[in-house]
Parts: sequence; structure tokens; C-alpha cells
Amino acid sequence: MTFEIDVQNENSYLIDAAHLQAASQQVLAQHDVDADTSLSVVFVDNDYIQNLNRQFREVDAPTDVLSFPADAPPVAIDDEPPYLGDLVIAYPYASAQAAREGHVLNDSLSLLVVHGTLHLLGYDHDTPENRAEMWAAQDAALIALGISTAIVPSLEEAKHDE
Repeated sequence: MTFEIDVQNENSYLIDAAHLQAASQQVLAQHDVDADTSLSVVFVDNDYIQNLNRQFREVDAPTDVLSFPADAPPVAIDDEPPYLGDLVIAYPYASAQAAREGHVLNDSLSLLVVHGTLHLLGYDHDTPENRAEMWAAQDAALIALGISTAIVPSLEEAKHDE
């Protein structure tokens, strides 16, 4: 299955776009998602994500990743693949977080993409039951990608926001 994962990196951060596309595709492949579904992964700086966090979550601080699902996922536009939504990742924040936790940056970024893609699919971690369901799906994707699930708890404790 091939999904259209558009990685936008206008600041030319050092990322492996193919690796991140694979992370999102893994999540989509594990769910009942149309093969031509698309989403965007946008890399921004800390100020940009702080503004989004303030505007949409009323939290005046930068964070690592924010998910913006399309209305009634996935949105259908004539002659275009179904659109799931956008993931916005603050590269400087995520990079510092990975360094602080001693994680490989690509693994940390992949975790953020997996986590955010699950949010686009409707998962949440607002209750213990929802969290258990989301973490099980997240762990399955990470394991399939060859990424240790041991990075999840430390990132969550590091004040991870969705």
C-alpha cells in the first residue's frame, strides 16, 4: 500500500523524509485506511509551534508535535486523494528533546510521526482506556519499524503534548 505523505521542510532541517514517511505509512497500513489517503508532515521552528499551541490549545509554550485532523476524516475533494490532516513538528524542540533523553533523533522523530498519525486517525490518550488503546497501536507501529518502545515513556514524561 502506498499512501501520500507530504513532508514539508522549508527550513531545511536535517531529516530523513523517507524514514518519516515510512513511519506514517506503517501506522496507516495497520489500520483500515484507503490506499490513496494523504497527509502532511510539516517541520517548523519553536516560535511557530508555540503560536499554534497558544492559538489551538491555549498553551503558551512550544511542544514537539501537534496534530490537525481534517474535518470528518478523511476529507474527500474531487480528483484528489482522501486527506487525513496535518502533523506539525517543531524540529528544534524535538531535536533538543532527543538529545536530552539520549535517543537517536530519527527514532524520536519517527515516534512523533507515529503518535501524530494515530491522532489523525482519531486516537487519543485522554482516559486510561484510550491511552492503553493508543499506546498498543503506537507500540505495534514502533516494533514494526524496528524502534524500541522504551523511548515512549521517557518522551511522555518529558511533558509530551499531542
